[in-house]
Amino acid sequence: MEGKEIICISCPKGCRITVQNRGEEIISITGNDCPKGIKYAEGEFINPLRILPTTVKVIGGELPLVSVKTEKAIPKRLLLKAMSEIAEIEVNAPVKIGQVIKGDLIGTGVNLVATRNIKRADSNRHS
Repeated sequence: MEGKEIICISCPKGCRITVQNRGEEIISITGNDCPKGIKYAEGEFINPLRILPTTVKVIGGELPLVSVKTEKAIPKRLLLKAMSEIAEIEVNAPVKIGQVIKGDLIGTGVNLVATRNIKRADSNRHS
């Protein structure tokens, strides 16, 4: 039997939960102070998910990058693949908060969205 320790983030308590397993099979979950901890530990053990925050290049914007994030959590094992796809993306200014920058990121069905506004660069501005 093997074990994996997980710190639960379902509430501010941060319980240290231990998942006892045999291969892929969960034998027991201990250390949680509430039922949320069990659900969280199961998810983290079976298929950990993460929201991916990063940036995308902006063409013609007042700033060179716009902050973005996935609308929903995606499998942790796909984060590097997602970052490779995101690195190739360029978006034209202006950009609006909530704007879909890339739909169906790496085939996950999850959209990548802008998390801030970026105005178009003022072409009449003088140095």
